[in-house]
Amino acid sequence: MAGCGCGCGCASKKKEELNDEQKAILGAIANSAEPCGGKDVAAALGLEAKSVSSKITAMKKKGYVDSPVRCKYAVTEQGKKALNA
Repeated sequence: MAGCGCGCGCASKKKEELNDEQKAILGAIANSAEPCGGKDVAAALGLEAKSVSSKITAMKKKGYVDSPVRCKYAVTEQGKKALNA
């Protein structure tokens, strides 16, 4: 089964590439001078906060994003590599 494609982690466990929306979210976090919240990312990209939050959570589980401060996110080295791939 291929999964639903929403980034919720229900897809197979194989390493998968980021889609355009995930790359945009990761890029917005990477471009922030300090860890930022999901609502800030959603506002910057014109997306729904709930959707962005679920995608950030999925990327956090994959190791692309970490949370150095509660409810704030930063890109990991693995996330930076994924952005440049």
